[in-house]
Amino acid sequence: MKKMGYFTLICSMLLILCLPILVQAQTPVAQWTFDTLKDSIGNFADVKLMGGATITNGKLNVDTGKWAVASPMTKGPDISEKTLVSWAYIDDLTLLAGSIITLDQIAADQFDGIVFGERQPRKWMAGSSNFSRTNDAVPGFEETKTGELVCIAISYQNDGGTSHQSLYRNGTFIGDYKLGTVPTMKAGDAEVFWGKRHGNAASGGPGDLKARIEESRIYNSVLSEAQIKALTLVGTSAVTSNGKVATLWGTMKTK
Repeated sequence: MKKMGYFTLICSMLLILCLPILVQAQTPVAQWTFDTLKDSIGNFADVKLMGGATITNGKLNVDTGKWAVASPMTKGPDISEKTLVSWAYIDDLTLLAGSIITLDQIAADQFDGIVFGERQPRKWMAGSSNFSRTNDAVPGFEETKTGELVCIAISYQNDGGTSHQSLYRNGTFIGDYKLGTVPTMKAGDAEVFWGKRHGNAASGGPGDLKARIEESRIYNSVLSEAQIKALTLVGTSAVTSNGKVATLWGTMKTK
């Protein structure tokens, strides 16, 4: 009995020590901190600032007719199941239907993006081509203040051939649904937009957003709620409410 008790105690201690590791996310396949125009992982071409968009103090500034694109994805693994993550300050709640990050296919009308207020004013949604993977998240979240830093994440899981979208705001689950199928984006045929909902790398497309985007990431895996809750901006403190240190990915962000 004593041996069994010791064994149980040791297993419990190991589990406690390993819990932070269990909630770690995989390394993203793309990451932009906007200190430079580069994807710090190196899979996408440099960001191009279009229509007067700027980068100031490590933030990408988009507005009406001002947007950015990283095109194409030059290398890296196929992206099918995925999680899109972006930290942003929304500076105008009336300017709608733009995106804080969109993964767009180049050769076809196919995209997934974190879109603000296209179907429901001031609410976040999983934007997609012809709403093929888009529904209204319940309860969702309606933004009421400008100038606050929020982290929005959307995961896309292949659930028996149907795409399962889950939405999170600041690590809190705000709704999910199943609709459509999960597309596969490949190197040479994928690009990323900010500001515009989707479009053409040279001329842009629909939607606008007035926002300062602090950081964006793409994971080619479905992050769990615990993993999303543990995400932190590069260069910020990563201490969770229970006192354990969460994982910090990437290089330290400088201002």
